[in-house]
Amino acid sequence: MIKTVKSNTFMPNHIGHNFVLIFWLLSMSCGGFGGKEKRGNEGIQNQLSSGIPVIFDTDIQGDYDDVGALAMIHAFADSGDIEILATVASNRSPLVVPTIDVINTYFGRPDIPIGVLKAGGVSQDARELYWPDSLIAHFPHTYENNDQAPDAVELYRRILSQQADSSVTIISVGFLTNLKDLLLSEADSLSPLNGKDLVAKKVKHWVAMAGGFPEGKEANVRKDSTASAYAIDNWPTPIIFSGFEIGVEIKTGLSLIKDVPTDSPIRMVYAISIPKHLYDKEGRRSWDQTAVLAAVKGFEPYFGYKTGWFITSPDGSNQWKDDPDGMHKHLVMKMSADSMAHKIEGLMMHQPKR
Repeated sequence: MIKTVKSNTFMPNHIGHNFVLIFWLLSMSCGGFGGKEKRGNEGIQNQLSSGIPVIFDTDIQGDYDDVGALAMIHAFADSGDIEILATVASNRSPLVVPTIDVINTYFGRPDIPIGVLKAGGVSQDARELYWPDSLIAHFPHTYENNDQAPDAVELYRRILSQQADSSVTIISVGFLTNLKDLLLSEADSLSPLNGKDLVAKKVKHWVAMAGGFPEGKEANVRKDSTASAYAIDNWPTPIIFSGFEIGVEIKTGLSLIKDVPTDSPIRMVYAISIPKHLYDKEGRRSWDQTAVLAAVKGFEPYFGYKTGWFITSPDGSNQWKDDPDGMHKHLVMKMSADSMAHKIEGLMMHQPKR
């Protein structure tokens, strides 16, 4: 196991828009704010950074909370909290790449690289709800099928090799096949490092919607359980888990359907899908969005956490072992489910910059 310095604080960096940066630079040239430079914020990697570099790995179409999570990713990019390096699919569903492309294009980022799992793993979709077909029929996109996108691991290696050391946050809200394949990848023309060493060098955090705590058998882990066990057991940097029990009580989508313009693909997905199932009548459960929120905004005031180890099992179930020196953390609800839903849905309702 690769040893890392333990930290009990997870506080991602946040820098505002350009005028804030200019003001900061001017103030530093004059001795700083009150003559004292701000120091010691562990989450700030670089005072000149425009936001956390993020790779978003999703099984979108396996469920539609991924759509809400991707909307949040773009909302945080518009606010300057993050820089989206790539959007990667861990699902081989036939329309997964065009679906991601529709949402990236809607938010004014058609050039974000998209990668997709090419072999093995899981193919799961929501075609019976017809929302992927509806998005592709009604909204602009460039990719017509998955074959037009590069292999997920190839894209991971290319993107990671170009980033500063210990800078990238990976947010996974789906199957863990891509991350297993990344760890097993060999040195190539993109990087002289093998996958595990490349991750250890370039990745700061992995935040995963995965597992259940103190024990569970959650779908993202269970569906490709061999890949999940390998990825979690061999990952060389800290992992933060948002478990099944976190998102299950957070219901979103009804306000989005009511108040967001009808030309929004995010609204379309929820408007089509929520009426299909009686258990969604109060809104869709929001598992994936909690991982995005924690990855970008940190724990407070939303979550507490426990430190320890995620214990994998061959059948995809998991247990948890508390350990103050552990490399893993799992979220614990701190804010009420209703307040969390209000926060998350507000981000899901974000409209593109024009």
